[in-house]
Amino acid sequence: MGLSLASIAPARAGEALAVQIAARPDAVPGAAASPPAPAEEASSPAGSSPAAPSPAATGPATATDARLAGDAQRTRLVIDLSRPVEFRAFTLANPYRVILDLPEVHFAFDASKGQTKRGLVNAYRYGDFAPGKARVVVDLAEPVIIDKAFVLEAVDNQPARLVLDLVKTDAAHFTSTVATAAEARGAPPEMAHVDTPADGDARPVICLDPGHGGIDSGTTGASAFAEKNIVLEVALALRDKLEASGKYRVVMTRSTDTFIPLGERVRIARANRAALFVSIHADALARNDGQARGASVYTLSETASDAEAAQVAEKENKADLIAGVDLSEESNEVAGILFDLAQRETKTFSALFARTLVGTMKGVGRIHKSPLKSAGFRVLKAHDVPSVLVELGYMSSREDLRLMTSDAWRDKVADAMQSAIADFFANRVAGGAGAGAPVATGSVPRR
Repeated sequence: MGLSLASIAPARAGEALAVQIAARPDAVPGAAASPPAPAEEASSPAGSSPAAPSPAATGPATATDARLAGDAQRTRLVIDLSRPVEFRAFTLANPYRVILDLPEVHFAFDASKGQTKRGLVNAYRYGDFAPGKARVVVDLAEPVIIDKAFVLEAVDNQPARLVLDLVKTDAAHFTSTVATAAEARGAPPEMAHVDTPADGDARPVICLDPGHGGIDSGTTGASAFAEKNIVLEVALALRDKLEASGKYRVVMTRSTDTFIPLGERVRIARANRAALFVSIHADALARNDGQARGASVYTLSETASDAEAAQVAEKENKADLIAGVDLSEESNEVAGILFDLAQRETKTFSALFARTLVGTMKGVGRIHKSPLKSAGFRVLKAHDVPSVLVELGYMSSREDLRLMTSDAWRDKVADAMQSAIADFFANRVAGGAGAGAPVATGSVPRR
């Protein structure tokens, strides 16, 4: 499935922005070349002077507020801005979403505003999508067409406003208006970052993968603690300890609050010939008794080990959908090799490290009653890199959340994970496999 795309460029002060259709002329039905400012978001009233054009900005614009209006036939999203910005608006299916791509924007309003359903909109979220780029993802209750999409300059006491008008349509019409626009798919960079080692550096590469990031906050616990921030702190602490030991080279899939697609995380590990991939997350599952607690370690399998593992994998595999990535043309390079020699040997080493990690983490805090699990996690599908996904605890547990937000506890967890990594490679060397050697020599080439 492709996209429908509207490109928007600033207009003169006091005027709505013009909408140019970047795909077919009918890709955004109803979009006028110069849409008049609607009454509730009007430009300057008669007799008043529009604000002067904003001076060249030296930093990102600020989004100060957002609101929804309308009903189940027509719904409007308005975002208040410190100055006008260029943006693109397009739709994605499965599920129905509208995506707004912007330059870097600082969002200064509470994310909880986006959780109130109104008209055609179930919810919306925002955040950094890539360096210098922000994204707003609007989850839809019904298929829509983008009727109008424009920005108003600041006038008198009114801020600049981005206005998005959505009109209900049927699924067939929605599909017919979707045009291919590959550049808007939120695709990862053309080539994964490769950390080139110095000549003769045979140290094993550890790829650390803090889950979520940017527009994808992951699970949010009490007091608005976001999973993406907690797991990044643990990953950075672990990175520092591993590098200080001098035994490993460490590659991070992200070291800042940035969104990285799941497939790109796998590519980073493989491009750097990682000897171990550790994805770090925090859990949250609905439990009637409210007693879900403790850390778990997951490995890859086609069939989930239990219902909870299946639910966790389903949640983690939705990261790209949450960020508005089009998965309709995603490569399926792993599907045909899950059971070749390389994959089988990799799974053996993954299970070995998972058991080692559970053992070291028992000394830090509570472990889940069934800590070793498996399911079809997309981020663990590097067929030649031993990979695990660690759930540090439950964001939905008050006690687990208290620990995960403690600097002292995060430091202890990083120590335990470092110890597990050291034990894992010591066992591999003792067993005759070089610490930094590829896991297997199967016939499937690295891509």
